Amino acid sequence: MTTTEETLYYYRYESPLGTYVLVSSNEGLACVKPEEQSFPDLDKWEREGARFEEGDAYNAQAAAQLDAYFAGELTDFDVPLDMRGTPFQRRVWEELRNIPYGETWSYGQVAAAIGRPSASRAVGSANGSNPVSIIVPCHRVIGSSGKLVGYGGGLHRKDALLALETGAQRLL
Repeated sequence: MTTTEETLYYYRYESPLGTYVLVSSNEGLACVKPEEQSFPDLDKWEREGARFEEGDAYNAQAAAQLDAYFAGELTDFDVPLDMRGTPFQRRVWEELRNIPYGETWSYGQVAAAIGRPSASRAVGSANGSNPVSIIVPCHRVIGSSGKLVGYGGGLHRKDALLALETGAQRLL
């Protein structure tokens, strides 16, 4: 989707893990990122002509679902998404949504699931470019050794999200 002359809606969401930026279009949620995390696409969208306004589109629905998730009451998100990336990235992001709540997969498992078993590094790159963290659960992807690796929001958040999902920790 092109962003020329497009209005994107910006919202600051206060979570138990800090402030997140939510951005949505009229098509769906396009971004969920910790406020302090750089996200080059926001600048790119603006350069391409997008206008940012405070507002809703899908932000209120996403915030309500995130509240329920952090309270341990929601395991699957159904807010519409407007994921912007290459076909390979979108395929990886789609597969991430198949990782069950409370489980983890390695980058290799994701690569195999998309039919590209030798593409673990490319999967890692696509995973790291996921614009809709938490809702598209890139935090559920771990290293082949079982270690927590590579989370743009910080390993402390990844650890807390996984602990929430396994019932080891309450966030609300």
